[in-house]
Amino acid sequence: MASPEIIVDDGIYTDMVAFLISYNFDQLRSIILSPDPRLHYPVFIDYAELLNEIPPIAQLIFSNPTEYLPKFDCAAVCAQGVILKDLEGGSTATVKDFVHVRVNTAGSPLECPETFPSIGRVRVRHRNILLTLKGTIIRSGAVKTIEGERKYECLKCKDVFPVYPELETGNFTKPPSSCLSEKSRGCEGTRFRLIENSTKFHDYQEIKIQESTQLLGVGAIPRSIRVILKNDLVDTVKAGDDVIVSGILTAKWSPDLRDVRCDLEPVLVANHVTRTNELKSEIDIPEDVILQLKQFWEHFKYTPLKGRNAILRGICPQVFGLFTVKLAVALTLIGGVQHVDASGTKLRGESHLLLVGDPGTGKSQFLKFAAKLSNRSVITTGLGSTSAGLTVTAVKDGGEWMLEAGALVLADGGLCCIDEFDSMREHDRATIHEAMEQQTISIAKAGLVTTLSTRTIVFGATNPKGQYDATQPLSVNTTLSGPLLSRFDIVLVLLDTKNPEWDKVVSSHILAQEESRRTRDDENLANSWPLPMLRRYIQFVKGHFKPVLTKEAERIITSYYQLQRRSATGNAARTTVRMLESLIRLAQAHARLMFRNEVTQLDAITAILCIESSMTTSAIVDSVGNALHSNFAEDPDREYANQEKFILEKLRPIEEYPSIRNMNESIDG
Repeated sequence: MASPEIIVDDGIYTDMVAFLISYNFDQLRSIILSPDPRLHYPVFIDYAELLNEIPPIAQLIFSNPTEYLPKFDCAAVCAQGVILKDLEGGSTATVKDFVHVRVNTAGSPLECPETFPSIGRVRVRHRNILLTLKGTIIRSGAVKTIEGERKYECLKCKDVFPVYPELETGNFTKPPSSCLSEKSRGCEGTRFRLIENSTKFHDYQEIKIQESTQLLGVGAIPRSIRVILKNDLVDTVKAGDDVIVSGILTAKWSPDLRDVRCDLEPVLVANHVTRTNELKSEIDIPEDVILQLKQFWEHFKYTPLKGRNAILRGICPQVFGLFTVKLAVALTLIGGVQHVDASGTKLRGESHLLLVGDPGTGKSQFLKFAAKLSNRSVITTGLGSTSAGLTVTAVKDGGEWMLEAGALVLADGGLCCIDEFDSMREHDRATIHEAMEQQTISIAKAGLVTTLSTRTIVFGATNPKGQYDATQPLSVNTTLSGPLLSRFDIVLVLLDTKNPEWDKVVSSHILAQEESRRTRDDENLANSWPLPMLRRYIQFVKGHFKPVLTKEAERIITSYYQLQRRSATGNAARTTVRMLESLIRLAQAHARLMFRNEVTQLDAITAILCIESSMTTSAIVDSVGNALHSNFAEDPDREYANQEKFILEKLRPIEEYPSIRNMNESIDG
């Protein structure tokens, strides 16, 4: 019974070696030429290629990975020996013993729902097959060293055999109770001697991945599972990363704690890990959609602002009017261009938006809609967000400290919506200062010192403290500190002034919504922009346009900044150098929104109008800003011409000052 199996295994082993030599020759060659023989090296193979080339081995790898993946590792060592014979690499060329075959299941039949389930649907039937799971890392533990193998000598038959630790019992290696030697199967020895220096060690790390909340329905609780990383896989990912993990599902006894029932919990022993952070931001946009977008802008070639307003009407269509807020949401989601100077200092490209308004002005509606427009978004409330819930916390799990990612880290590369921003405690608000400007979070908790990236857009909504007092600065009305307010590019105030005309128009819009929904034509972009199209458009302009400021735009932005600096006596918290950076970001975002690679005078003046709306007392029109009653204009291009004329007249006297004239000359030079 035993001998035919060995023959079959020999044939499979030979096929494995031949496959690795033909498909992974370059990887194996670089491993042979590597100088350090003690390191662990990965060999990446595609399951689709293996299935196409040798289907029986692919089937065995899927159905019995516990037995055949170690054989594949041995085949990789053997393949190195074959390649080394024909290689002239000098003294450094050696066969490395610690080589691990990593199986990438992307693009193969293993991406079907049965072998690629959501984490919440993992069941006992998935044990001991090559399983693939997708999720976000919410917790990452420290890298530890564990025993991988011990060798014992039987004192009766003098044979040496290895003993491996049991994962179920927490990697504890039990001494053998009887002789496990393959050669002398009849030996019934019960006394053994541990061979000195025969113990092999492995790097070991535990992480926890959670299924994406965006894929779940309302009310569903996101499930999580532990993942074990070994050897070359440790420290390849960190908390907040989106990953696809392939491995073997097994079970592990939970830690023996007092008054806690001890049971088996599922664990995935990883074989291959792929970070999908970079892949996620790239939505595949078909060529016909890009052509449709170009035709749309060709149609509005001579009335570009009318085309822009057609796009803005698709943002939160259930809310009537609020043109300024919809423009601010679009510019915030699109964002500017990140700038890195010669010293490596980064200026963020993401914009932040804060809505301050009375109850019932549609703030939360905009938050929810913005979250749908972003590929990666996290929605939380200020009261439910402690500093740990927003940033990172250190938690003790099974006697070991682990980092658990909060909302800002999980929203890295996307959008973090914080409702009821004012209800956060003061020391909790302080933790997001670094996250908003430097876009990193530095941690020093429980001996864990690290820095995590938070390249996220922060979109906040808050109620004013009591009745909004227009004579007081924004920091008094919102109880938010000046440093925090200066980090928001746009702060819009929505005041319910009980205007009867406005109430009449809004009520008519709400009542007529059902009728318009039945008669809407979704095919024509000039009339309406559906949500999927808006998502594609925002992703396309973010990825394809890197706008550059023209001289006219630079001159207008500089003049306006100088005017604000001189007139901002009551609102000094908002008029810092950050305002200049905000103006540049908003102008770049508007150029992207207008499908251009150049920031023109139109973009600069629109950015100024956004900032004007966000100042409690405006430097140009000298009135209280209220974005609630801003409606879409019938002829936006003509209205813009009037606004441009008015703003340029206000800015013209500024350019007569020698300091500004010198600044403009230096910009031109």
